[in-house]
Amino acid sequence: MAELVFHTGPMDCGKSTLALQLDHIQSTHGRRGRVFTSQDRAGEGKITSRLGLSTDAIEVTDDFDLWRYVIGELTTGQRVDYIVCDEAQFYTSEHIDQLARIVDELQLDVYAFGILSDFRTHLFPGSQRLVELADRVESLPLGPLCWCGARGTHNARTLDGIMVTEGSRVVVGDTVTGGEVRYEVLCRAHHRRRMTATRAKATLSPDPLPFDPENF
Repeated sequence: MAELVFHTGPMDCGKSTLALQLDHIQSTHGRRGRVFTSQDRAGEGKITSRLGLSTDAIEVTDDFDLWRYVIGELTTGQRVDYIVCDEAQFYTSEHIDQLARIVDELQLDVYAFGILSDFRTHLFPGSQRLVELADRVESLPLGPLCWCGARGTHNARTLDGIMVTEGSRVVVGDTVTGGEVRYEVLCRAHHRRRMTATRAKATLSPDPLPFDPENF
């Protein structure tokens, strides 16, 4: 039976890398798929990972109809065995409904990859709809770490190293390259306290040694 599977996790946990790997494995075994994305940091019509992997993809805009596209491919004799959807958090709820219809009525496997919540810890509409409709929701096991060493679970938007909680929901940035807007993954406790790595470095003093170094 075909499935709608949602692979999710915070930033920098390898979602796009897994999407590219899955497409590679499927295609090398003779299956033919279509790869979609939305608002990738590299620009329109691209899937890129922080490991340097990339591929061309079909850009999903708000008015793009996934159902009509796939039907158009099939009715013109094109082969479609599976669908990979990266950056699925940016898809609309209607897009996710279209993906579910593709699975149920066309019996095509759909693999979606995306962040669950935004920088304010609110669910993205596309991710929320995927949680509601997906046959399986898979959390990626190799997640990033907060600056404190705990498991990173929440995405923070920063400006000059300071966490911000206001602004547009969608601002594409990166934690590696330069730019005014950056993102940082924090544990829940430090996200709640707005304690980024920059702020922690400026405000936290190291723990004192449990002995007097002059006596050694």
